[in-house]
Amino acid sequence: MSVTIKDIAKEADVSIATVSRVINNKSEGVGDETRERILKIIKDRKYYPNRMARGMVTKQSNMLGLILPDITNPFFPDLVRGVEDTASRFGYNIVLCNADNDKDKEESYIQVLKENNAAGIFYISVIRRNDNNIKRLLESKIPFVLMDRRINIDNVPKVYTDNEAGMYEMVEYLIKQGHRKIAYISGPKYNSSSEQRLKGYTTALSDAGIPVEDSLIREGDYQIESGHQYITELLDQGREFTAVACANDMMAVGALEGLKSRGIKIPEEISITGYDDILMATVTSPKLTTVAQPKYEMGCIAAELLIKLVKGQRISQNEVILQSKLAIRESVAKRSDNIENCSHR
Repeated sequence: MSVTIKDIAKEADVSIATVSRVINNKSEGVGDETRERILKIIKDRKYYPNRMARGMVTKQSNMLGLILPDITNPFFPDLVRGVEDTASRFGYNIVLCNADNDKDKEESYIQVLKENNAAGIFYISVIRRNDNNIKRLLESKIPFVLMDRRINIDNVPKVYTDNEAGMYEMVEYLIKQGHRKIAYISGPKYNSSSEQRLKGYTTALSDAGIPVEDSLIREGDYQIESGHQYITELLDQGREFTAVACANDMMAVGALEGLKSRGIKIPEEISITGYDDILMATVTSPKLTTVAQPKYEMGCIAAELLIKLVKGQRISQNEVILQSKLAIRESVAKRSDNIENCSHR
Protein backbone atom coordinates (compact mmCIF):
# COMPACT_ATOMS: atom_id res chain seq x y z
CA MET A 1 0.00 0.00 0.00
CA SER A 2 1.45 3.38 -0.96
CA VAL A 3 2.45 5.91 1.66
CA THR A 4 0.25 9.02 1.94
CA ILE A 5 0.88 12.51 3.24
CA LYS A 6 -1.36 11.59 6.18
CA ASP A 7 1.02 8.72 7.08
CA ILE A 8 4.00 11.07 7.00
CA ALA A 9 2.22 13.61 9.24
CA LYS A 10 1.23 10.92 11.77
CA GLU A 11 4.76 9.51 12.02
CA ALA A 12 6.31 12.97 12.35
CA ASP A 13 3.62 13.98 14.89
CA VAL A 14 2.74 17.12 12.92
CA SER A 15 -0.24 18.34 10.92
CA ILE A 16 -0.79 17.51 7.27
CA ALA A 17 -0.46 21.24 6.54
CA THR A 18 3.06 21.22 8.04
CA VAL A 19 4.12 18.30 5.84
CA SER A 20 2.63 20.10 2.83
CA ARG A 21 4.68 23.21 3.60
CA VAL A 22 7.86 21.13 3.72
CA ILE A 23 7.03 19.36 0.45
CA ASN A 24 6.39 22.71 -1.23
CA ASN A 25 9.60 24.17 0.24
CA LYS A 26 7.81 26.83 2.28
CA SER A 27 9.67 28.00 5.38
CA GLU A 28 6.83 29.75 7.22
CA GLY A 29 5.85 28.05 10.49
CA VAL A 30 8.26 25.11 10.20
CA GLY A 31 11.37 24.90 12.36
CA ASP A 32 14.63 23.48 11.03
CA GLU A 33 14.51 20.42 13.32
CA THR A 34 10.93 19.61 12.32
CA ARG A 35 11.75 20.10 8.63
CA GLU A 36 14.72 17.70 8.83
CA ARG A 37 12.62 15.11 10.67
CA ILE A 38 9.88 15.26 8.03
CA LEU A 39 12.37 15.07 5.15
CA LYS A 40 14.05 12.02 6.71
CA ILE A 41 10.71 10.23 7.08
CA ILE A 42 9.78 11.09 3.48
CA LYS A 43 13.10 9.63 2.31
CA ASP A 44 12.91 6.51 4.51
CA ARG A 45 9.31 5.79 3.56
CA LYS A 46 10.00 6.52 -0.14
CA TYR A 47 7.10 8.94 -0.34
CA TYR A 48 6.52 10.60 -3.71
CA PRO A 49 4.10 13.55 -3.66
CA ASN A 50 1.17 13.21 -6.05
CA ARG A 51 1.58 16.41 -8.02
CA MET A 52 -1.47 15.72 -10.16
CA ALA A 53 -3.69 15.33 -7.10
CA ARG A 54 -2.26 18.49 -5.61
CA GLY A 55 -3.02 20.30 -8.87
CA MET A 56 -6.64 19.18 -8.71
CA VAL A 57 -6.94 20.74 -5.26
CA THR A 58 -5.10 24.01 -5.99
CA LYS A 59 -6.27 24.26 -9.62
CA GLN A 60 -2.59 24.57 -10.50
CA SER A 61 -0.05 22.07 -11.75
CA ASN A 62 3.48 21.89 -13.02
CA MET A 63 2.36 20.08 -16.18
CA LEU A 64 2.68 21.66 -19.62
CA GLY A 65 1.15 19.91 -22.63
CA LEU A 66 2.90 19.85 -25.99
CA ILE A 67 0.62 18.97 -28.90
CA LEU A 68 2.57 18.15 -32.06
CA PRO A 69 1.45 16.75 -35.44
CA ASP A 70 3.78 13.79 -35.95
CA ILE A 71 6.19 12.44 -33.37
CA THR A 72 7.94 10.31 -36.02
CA ASN A 73 9.12 13.40 -37.92
CA PRO A 74 12.84 13.92 -37.08
CA PHE A 75 12.30 17.69 -37.17
CA PHE A 76 10.58 17.68 -33.78
CA PRO A 77 13.10 16.10 -31.32
CA ASP A 78 15.36 19.17 -31.15
CA LEU A 79 12.34 21.43 -30.76
CA VAL A 80 10.93 19.24 -27.97
CA ARG A 81 14.33 19.13 -26.27
CA GLY A 82 14.44 22.94 -26.25
CA VAL A 83 10.99 23.03 -24.66
CA GLU A 84 11.82 20.34 -22.10
CA ASP A 85 15.24 21.71 -21.11
CA THR A 86 13.81 25.16 -20.48
CA ALA A 87 10.65 23.97 -18.75
CA SER A 88 12.57 21.69 -16.37
CA ARG A 89 14.74 24.60 -15.24
CA PHE A 90 11.57 26.25 -13.97
CA GLY A 91 10.18 23.10 -12.37
CA TYR A 92 7.68 22.14 -15.08
CA ASN A 93 7.13 18.73 -16.68
CA ILE A 94 6.19 18.17 -20.32
CA VAL A 95 3.46 15.81 -21.51
CA LEU A 96 3.81 14.97 -25.22
CA CYS A 97 0.62 14.61 -27.24
CA ASN A 98 1.11 13.11 -30.70
CA ALA A 99 -1.82 14.09 -32.95
CA ASP A 100 -0.73 11.76 -35.78
CA ASN A 101 -1.71 14.45 -38.30
CA ASP A 102 -5.32 13.95 -37.19
CA LYS A 103 -7.24 17.14 -36.30
CA ASP A 104 -9.82 15.16 -34.32
CA LYS A 105 -7.11 13.54 -32.22
CA GLU A 106 -5.62 16.99 -31.73
CA GLU A 107 -8.99 18.19 -30.43
CA SER A 108 -9.24 15.30 -27.96
CA TYR A 109 -5.81 16.13 -26.53
CA ILE A 110 -6.90 19.70 -25.82
CA GLN A 111 -9.80 18.30 -23.79
CA VAL A 112 -7.56 15.81 -21.96
CA LEU A 113 -5.07 18.52 -20.99
CA LYS A 114 -7.91 20.76 -19.83
CA GLU A 115 -9.42 18.00 -17.67
CA ASN A 116 -6.03 17.29 -16.09
CA ASN A 117 -5.40 20.92 -15.14
CA ALA A 118 -2.48 21.53 -17.47
CA ALA A 119 -0.82 24.81 -16.52
CA GLY A 120 -0.21 25.66 -20.19
CA ILE A 121 -0.13 24.23 -23.71
CA PHE A 122 2.32 24.37 -26.61
CA TYR A 123 0.27 24.03 -29.78
CA ILE A 124 1.59 23.01 -33.22
CA SER A 125 -1.47 22.78 -35.43
CA VAL A 126 -1.94 19.81 -37.76
CA ILE A 127 -3.65 21.90 -40.44
CA ARG A 128 -3.04 25.41 -41.75
CA ARG A 129 -5.41 26.97 -39.22
CA ASN A 130 -7.81 25.05 -37.01
CA ASP A 131 -10.20 27.74 -35.83
CA ASN A 132 -12.29 25.25 -33.84
CA ASN A 133 -9.32 24.12 -31.75
CA ILE A 134 -8.05 27.67 -31.36
CA LYS A 135 -11.51 28.59 -30.05
CA ARG A 136 -11.41 25.67 -27.61
CA LEU A 137 -8.02 26.76 -26.31
CA LEU A 138 -9.21 30.33 -25.84
CA GLU A 139 -12.36 29.19 -24.06
CA SER A 140 -10.39 26.89 -21.76
CA LYS A 141 -8.53 29.91 -20.32
CA ILE A 142 -5.37 27.78 -20.32
CA PRO A 143 -2.36 29.86 -21.44
CA PHE A 144 -0.99 28.60 -24.76
CA VAL A 145 1.72 29.40 -27.27
CA LEU A 146 1.59 28.64 -31.00
CA MET A 147 4.74 27.04 -32.40
CA ASP A 148 6.26 26.36 -35.82
CA ARG A 149 3.16 27.55 -37.68
CA ARG A 150 2.42 31.09 -38.79
CA ILE A 151 -1.17 31.57 -37.61
CA ASN A 152 -2.37 35.15 -37.29
CA ILE A 153 -4.32 35.39 -34.03
CA ASP A 154 -4.25 38.54 -31.94
CA ASN A 155 -2.92 38.43 -28.39
CA VAL A 156 -1.67 34.84 -28.63
CA PRO A 157 2.12 34.36 -28.47
CA LYS A 158 3.65 32.57 -31.43
CA VAL A 159 7.16 31.39 -32.27
CA TYR A 160 8.09 30.25 -35.77
CA THR A 161 10.68 30.63 -38.51
CA ASP A 162 10.26 32.57 -41.73
CA ASN A 163 9.60 29.60 -44.02
CA GLU A 164 9.04 31.72 -47.11
CA ALA A 165 12.38 33.50 -46.69
CA GLY A 166 14.18 30.22 -46.00
CA MET A 167 13.00 28.56 -49.23
CA TYR A 168 13.51 31.76 -51.20
CA GLU A 169 17.16 31.81 -50.12
CA MET A 170 17.63 28.16 -51.09
CA VAL A 171 16.11 28.55 -54.57
CA GLU A 172 18.08 31.77 -55.07
CA TYR A 173 21.23 29.79 -54.21
CA LEU A 174 20.36 27.16 -56.83
CA ILE A 175 19.78 29.88 -59.43
CA LYS A 176 23.17 31.41 -58.61
CA GLN A 177 24.69 27.98 -59.22
CA GLY A 178 23.33 28.17 -62.78
CA HIS A 179 20.11 26.17 -62.38
CA ARG A 180 17.04 27.41 -64.20
CA LYS A 181 15.01 24.20 -64.44
CA ILE A 182 14.27 23.55 -60.77
CA ALA A 183 11.65 20.98 -59.82
CA TYR A 184 9.91 21.24 -56.47
CA ILE A 185 8.41 18.67 -54.10
CA SER A 186 6.10 20.51 -51.73
CA GLY A 187 4.64 19.51 -48.40
CA PRO A 188 0.87 19.01 -47.96
CA LYS A 189 -1.38 21.95 -48.84
CA TYR A 190 -3.15 21.88 -45.48
CA ASN A 191 0.14 22.76 -43.73
CA SER A 192 0.94 26.48 -43.34
CA SER A 193 4.72 25.92 -43.37
CA SER A 194 4.37 24.02 -46.64
CA GLU A 195 2.29 26.82 -48.12
CA GLN A 196 4.90 29.44 -47.20
CA ARG A 197 7.82 27.39 -48.53
CA LEU A 198 6.02 26.93 -51.85
CA LYS A 199 5.56 30.69 -52.01
CA GLY A 200 9.29 31.16 -51.36
CA TYR A 201 10.06 28.82 -54.28
CA THR A 202 7.73 30.52 -56.77
CA THR A 203 8.73 34.04 -55.72
CA ALA A 204 12.45 33.30 -56.06
CA LEU A 205 11.92 31.99 -59.59
CA SER A 206 9.73 34.94 -60.57
CA ASP A 207 12.18 37.49 -59.16
CA ALA A 208 14.92 35.89 -61.26
CA GLY A 209 12.78 36.07 -64.41
CA ILE A 210 12.32 32.30 -64.53
CA PRO A 211 8.80 31.04 -65.39
CA VAL A 212 7.11 28.91 -62.74
CA GLU A 213 6.24 25.57 -64.38
CA ASP A 214 3.38 23.76 -62.67
CA SER A 215 4.50 20.55 -64.37
CA LEU A 216 7.66 20.61 -62.22
CA ILE A 217 5.78 20.90 -58.91
CA ARG A 218 4.51 17.93 -56.91
CA GLU A 219 2.69 17.83 -53.55
CA GLY A 220 4.24 15.39 -51.10
CA ASP A 221 3.40 14.66 -47.47
CA TYR A 222 6.75 15.31 -45.72
CA GLN A 223 7.52 11.56 -45.66
CA ILE A 224 10.45 9.76 -47.33
CA GLU A 225 8.15 7.68 -49.52
CA SER A 226 6.53 10.70 -51.16
CA GLY A 227 9.92 12.14 -52.09
CA HIS A 228 10.82 8.87 -53.80
CA GLN A 229 7.40 8.64 -55.47
CA TYR A 230 7.33 12.12 -56.95
CA ILE A 231 10.92 12.25 -58.18
CA THR A 232 10.20 8.94 -59.95
CA GLU A 233 7.04 10.42 -61.43
CA LEU A 234 8.93 13.44 -62.75
CA LEU A 235 11.54 11.17 -64.32
CA ASP A 236 8.95 8.81 -65.84
CA GLN A 237 7.13 11.75 -67.41
CA GLY A 238 10.35 12.97 -68.98
CA ARG A 239 10.28 16.32 -67.17
CA GLU A 240 13.34 18.45 -67.77
CA PHE A 241 15.19 19.74 -64.71
CA THR A 242 18.72 20.06 -63.37
CA ALA A 243 17.83 20.49 -59.70
CA VAL A 244 15.04 19.57 -57.31
CA ALA A 245 14.22 21.50 -54.14
CA CYS A 246 12.30 19.61 -51.46
CA ALA A 247 10.14 21.17 -48.75
CA ASN A 248 11.77 19.03 -46.06
CA ASP A 249 14.75 16.74 -45.58
CA MET A 250 12.69 13.57 -45.32
CA MET A 251 11.34 13.98 -48.85
CA ALA A 252 14.78 15.00 -50.06
CA VAL A 253 16.18 11.70 -48.74
CA GLY A 254 13.46 9.81 -50.62
CA ALA A 255 14.13 11.80 -53.80
CA LEU A 256 17.86 11.20 -53.44
CA GLU A 257 17.31 7.45 -53.29
CA GLY A 258 14.91 7.61 -56.23
CA LEU A 259 17.52 9.38 -58.36
CA LYS A 260 20.21 6.91 -57.33
CA SER A 261 17.96 3.98 -58.22
CA ARG A 262 17.89 5.33 -61.79
CA GLY A 263 21.67 5.56 -61.91
CA ILE A 264 21.62 9.38 -61.85
CA LYS A 265 24.71 10.95 -60.33
CA ILE A 266 24.18 13.52 -57.60
CA PRO A 267 25.07 16.34 -57.85
CA GLU A 268 26.85 15.94 -61.21
CA GLU A 269 23.64 15.32 -63.15
CA ILE A 270 20.93 16.57 -60.79
CA SER A 271 21.35 18.69 -57.68
CA ILE A 272 19.03 18.25 -54.71
CA THR A 273 18.21 20.28 -51.59
CA GLY A 274 16.12 19.80 -48.46
CA TYR A 275 14.72 21.84 -45.60
CA ASP A 276 15.00 21.59 -41.79
CA ASP A 277 18.56 20.23 -41.35
CA ILE A 278 17.68 17.08 -39.44
CA LEU A 279 20.48 14.71 -38.41
CA MET A 280 19.78 12.48 -41.41
CA ALA A 281 20.89 15.30 -43.74
CA THR A 282 24.48 14.95 -42.52
CA VAL A 283 24.77 11.20 -43.15
CA THR A 284 23.32 10.85 -46.65
CA SER A 285 25.64 10.30 -49.58
CA PRO A 286 26.21 12.94 -50.74
CA LYS A 287 25.54 15.00 -47.63
CA LEU A 288 22.45 17.11 -48.10
CA THR A 289 22.45 20.85 -48.73
CA THR A 290 19.48 22.15 -46.77
CA VAL A 291 17.89 25.01 -44.85
CA ALA A 292 18.83 24.85 -41.17
CA GLN A 293 16.02 25.85 -38.83
CA PRO A 294 16.84 26.94 -35.23
CA LYS A 295 14.70 24.14 -33.81
CA TYR A 296 16.17 24.02 -30.29
CA GLU A 297 16.07 27.80 -29.96
CA MET A 298 12.43 27.81 -31.05
CA GLY A 299 11.58 25.38 -28.26
CA CYS A 300 13.49 27.37 -25.63
CA ILE A 301 11.85 30.67 -26.55
CA ALA A 302 8.36 29.16 -26.65
CA ALA A 303 8.87 27.62 -23.20
CA GLU A 304 10.05 30.91 -21.74
CA LEU A 305 7.00 32.69 -23.15
CA LEU A 306 4.53 30.08 -21.91
CA ILE A 307 5.98 29.94 -18.41
CA LYS A 308 5.70 33.72 -18.15
CA LEU A 309 2.05 33.48 -19.17
CA VAL A 310 1.44 30.71 -16.63
CA LYS A 311 2.96 32.85 -13.89
CA GLY A 312 0.88 35.84 -14.93
CA GLN A 313 3.90 37.83 -16.03
CA ARG A 314 3.94 40.33 -18.85
CA ILE A 315 5.62 39.27 -22.10
CA SER A 316 7.39 41.84 -24.24
CA GLN A 317 6.32 40.48 -27.63
CA ASN A 318 3.54 38.26 -28.94
CA GLU A 319 5.36 37.15 -32.10
CA VAL A 320 8.91 35.83 -32.42
CA ILE A 321 10.08 35.17 -35.98
CA LEU A 322 13.37 33.27 -36.19
CA GLN A 323 15.62 33.20 -39.24
CA SER A 324 16.94 30.06 -40.89
CA LYS A 325 20.25 29.74 -42.71
CA LEU A 326 21.64 27.66 -45.54
CA ALA A 327 23.65 24.56 -44.67
CA ILE A 328 25.77 24.10 -47.80
CA ARG A 329 27.07 20.55 -48.16
CA GLU A 330 27.63 18.22 -51.13
CA SER A 331 24.35 17.73 -52.98
CA VAL A 332 24.45 20.81 -55.23
CA ALA A 333 26.78 21.30 -58.21
CA LYS A 334 27.35 24.44 -60.22
CA ARG A 335 25.96 24.38 -63.78
CA SER A 336 28.70 25.97 -65.83
CA ASP A 337 27.31 24.95 -69.22
CA ASN A 338 24.03 26.92 -68.92
CA ILE A 339 22.06 23.84 -69.94
CA GLU A 340 18.37 24.64 -69.50
CA ASN A 341 16.93 21.40 -70.79
CA CYS A 342 18.02 18.27 -69.02
CA SER A 343 15.85 15.18 -69.48
CA HIS A 344 16.37 11.95 -67.49
CA ARG A 345 14.51 8.83 -68.33
